[in-house]
Amino acid sequence: MNNQLSLIKNGQPVPLAEIPCCHLDDFGAQINSLCQQGWRICSYFGLPGNNHRTALYCLLASPSGTILGLLHSSCKGGELRSITAKTAQAQLFEREIAEQCGTGFTGHPWFKPVRFTSAPSGRRDAWNRPPDQPIAVGVMDFYQVDGDEVHEVAVGPVHAGVIEPGHFRFQCHGEQVFHLEISLGYQHRGIENLLLGGPHRTSLRQVEAIAGDTSIGHGTAYCMVLEGLSGVQPPHAAELMRGLALELERLANHTGDLGAIAADVGYLPTASFNGRIRGDFLNMSATLCGSRFGRGLLLPGGVGFGLDKQRCEQLLEQLAIARTELASSVELLWDTPSVLARLEGTGIVTKETAVELGMVGPAARASGLKRDLRTDLPFGIYRQYPLPIVTADHGDVCSRAKVRWQEAVVSLDFCESVLNQPCEDIYRKEPGQLLPDHLIACLTEGWRGEICHLAITGKDGRFRKYKITDPSFHNWQGLAMALRNEQISDFPLCNKSFNLSYCGFDL
Repeated sequence: MNNQLSLIKNGQPVPLAEIPCCHLDDFGAQINSLCQQGWRICSYFGLPGNNHRTALYCLLASPSGTILGLLHSSCKGGELRSITAKTAQAQLFEREIAEQCGTGFTGHPWFKPVRFTSAPSGRRDAWNRPPDQPIAVGVMDFYQVDGDEVHEVAVGPVHAGVIEPGHFRFQCHGEQVFHLEISLGYQHRGIENLLLGGPHRTSLRQVEAIAGDTSIGHGTAYCMVLEGLSGVQPPHAAELMRGLALELERLANHTGDLGAIAADVGYLPTASFNGRIRGDFLNMSATLCGSRFGRGLLLPGGVGFGLDKQRCEQLLEQLAIARTELASSVELLWDTPSVLARLEGTGIVTKETAVELGMVGPAARASGLKRDLRTDLPFGIYRQYPLPIVTADHGDVCSRAKVRWQEAVVSLDFCESVLNQPCEDIYRKEPGQLLPDHLIACLTEGWRGEICHLAITGKDGRFRKYKITDPSFHNWQGLAMALRNEQISDFPLCNKSFNLSYCGFDL
């Protein structure tokens, strides 16, 4: 093993002084080498410092997924050699570093901004723009295909429904899609910057709003950061409550996605049933804490609500009804040949492509990758109750739908197991002062996939850097690849089978 690669565990704080700094000339080569050996990038970012010097950190997961590796280097102004040509999963991370730190990357195949935002003063040099000249929103070059009868279709950023902005640029010949380029970043909210100097009283509420449908997934990661940096271990009952809330969040979203996939092929029975059943799961989350999205349940060091025996019995009864109704509704999909004809073979992402792009979550598992942090890098209650990893082989819309259904069954079993252990006596171990000059990486398995929160504290124990990587950051390029050589009319169906987050990307 490379002695410049620090091996760390999920949620383990590491003193900054103990992280070796490798030479800049070797930094990219080591990332390339590790990725060729099966490692994948979880997070890669820059931390601007004094005298235009930028510290670089790359967090990777091992081929087995059971350990994390951290590489560190630093550069002063100028440009770095891009590794994207050999390691495609680095392409967005490099562009983000350039945008936030003003460090260019020579040899990047498509070097352009990630988000349309005003970067910190003096950090526009990577794009050859003066510091006071912002990037015009939506104004950039897009990849184009030339040829007879090749035409371009632009969708968004303003959409017909109540949906966040995102632009999709198709290169087509007739109905066939040659290439899809996805441009996001239209409503950058600056959440990472809001967290700097924290933790603040409002930080947890801001984290819960990173992606509103993933409040528990992101909130759990944030709580793990504070607990790891203060040496606090939440009570067992609190861990049970967190796991229950996370699986209810997964159930609500998987149920909604299966219904939306049905709607996109015009099959209304499952679409209608699942819309209501999704509401049932959301109401179960409200039973836990009063919020259908689980907001307010999580607290650093524990949770804010418990469950008495009566409410456990109530939830068990509701889960049993939901299980029966969801099974009946989803079974209609598998028993309808016209539905399967639309799902099978549509929007294929091969296993090789999923590996190359570093995909995560159900989308990766549908392409045959066994990646699930609840088993690979277990956190919280999953250290005692690891769950089976559900995979499929074909990487098409049908596989992504079936993985969701099978994961829902696993989540139902887990929730029933937890509810047979009443969590009435809840107490909290409130975190104290955070460790100064430390780095910590905390990963959870949200319903879309891997969520990574990485924090670096300063001498005062406050956040000097807080880096968030939502699973959508890894997977949007997978959606683009799923459209290669497909009919453009298949885009809504492929898009819904991924159901990625705009706001989780536009941090």
